[in-house]
Amino acid sequence: MSLYRPALLALAALAIAAAAPSSDPRIGQLERDVVPAVLLKGAPVPHRSLKEAMVKAHVSGLSIAFIHDGRIAWTRAYGIACDGGAAVTARTRFQAGSISKSIATLGAMRLVDAKRVALDADVNRYLKTWKVPTSDIAAGSPVTLRGLLSHTAGVNGRAYPGYARGGPVPTLLQILDGVPPANTAPVRVTLKPGAQWSYSGGGYTIVQAMIGDVTGQRYSAWMQSAVLTPLAMRDSGYEEPVASHACGHGNDGAQVPGGYHLYPEQAAAGLWTTPSDLARALIATQRSIAGAKGAFLSRAAATTMLETVRPGHSIGFDVGGAPSARWFRKAGDTEGFASLMVAYGKGDGVVVMTNGSGGSALAEDVVRSLARLYGWPDFQPRVREAIALPESVLTTYPGRFIYDERARFDIVRKGNMLEVASPGETPETLYAASATEFFTLSQDVSFVFDGPDSGHLRLGSNVIPFRRDK
Repeated sequence: MSLYRPALLALAALAIAAAAPSSDPRIGQLERDVVPAVLLKGAPVPHRSLKEAMVKAHVSGLSIAFIHDGRIAWTRAYGIACDGGAAVTARTRFQAGSISKSIATLGAMRLVDAKRVALDADVNRYLKTWKVPTSDIAAGSPVTLRGLLSHTAGVNGRAYPGYARGGPVPTLLQILDGVPPANTAPVRVTLKPGAQWSYSGGGYTIVQAMIGDVTGQRYSAWMQSAVLTPLAMRDSGYEEPVASHACGHGNDGAQVPGGYHLYPEQAAAGLWTTPSDLARALIATQRSIAGAKGAFLSRAAATTMLETVRPGHSIGFDVGGAPSARWFRKAGDTEGFASLMVAYGKGDGVVVMTNGSGGSALAEDVVRSLARLYGWPDFQPRVREAIALPESVLTTYPGRFIYDERARFDIVRKGNMLEVASPGETPETLYAASATEFFTLSQDVSFVFDGPDSGHLRLGSNVIPFRRDK
């Protein structure tokens, strides 16, 4: 079961293209065996090739860049970029989605390093063409750059749906004020700044405006000269790519009309890039953390950027790991694209980009498989034990359940087992950890029931209530 982007139809056979040849036998192991999120205790590891995993996820193209010892050790590219088109290569550009936020953070921290902005100053001090509107809820608590980059500024605008190619596209000011043709609400302070963590693409749109006002350049132009070019991200940018790009594909495997959506919210979601280029950004961050000579950021700025602001989150990244093996990561998706990048403070890392809405779970599986093959201390599959289900459980829980207001899943009985699926998905077995807690193998998510009609989904640190649809 996919909680975010369910898969629907199988794809045709996929072409495979390799790049950056490497003799590492673990690449072949990855291609032969992609492990799921959860393994059953005492059961053999299920065999599933990368090609089979792509078909099941309705992902027609996938690209990987692997980091080892602070360098890009190997890259691989699989499948096709667009329907009926060329094979994916290491230089095929994908939409980065929210990974754009991490790259925007590197740009903002560059300005902090240069003392052109301060992390804890009122951001209205730097904004010229637009100001954060005053709000009673924000009285005495200014919106700061630190708050915007760490999703603690109390700003709304969780995600952006993008705009169809060929249609009207709003200006930055129209997006900030929610003026047509903008298709999202005005960006405003809706929670007390600093009071809690609340994911906000709107906050990064304010950062985009601030960078433009401070530098006197368009965001895309300044980021190109101050971030992308210095990091040798030669296949990255914010304009529509003219060649060698992937086309997005939806939950049913159908190509997005026009190939992709447009995202004028560039800091939040507008970057086109490759796994190799994102790997270069991760390596630059590793070098900055180490205080290497000539590093992109000062050690102080890099350390501040990756300090925990809220459990699991820093400025621009998700963070975790043991003190001796701290990691930072970021996932991103747009209409028809999904990607994930992960790196340790030193040593290894990986970037996985896909041209399918179902690519989020697949990218996690690829990272998980590589973590297992390379012996990483984190990200490996979880081993869980299942118990037999009594008749009382088999008859209590089947039904339709609603979560996040619009999403749903169905639980059905099949013999002496339960199965679960989102609309249009192939059902999968729902294993019992207890009489009230259940799990699947495809995602490390728990279905915890408070009673027969309600409960919550537990996915990492996220708790999502659900209720029976009556």
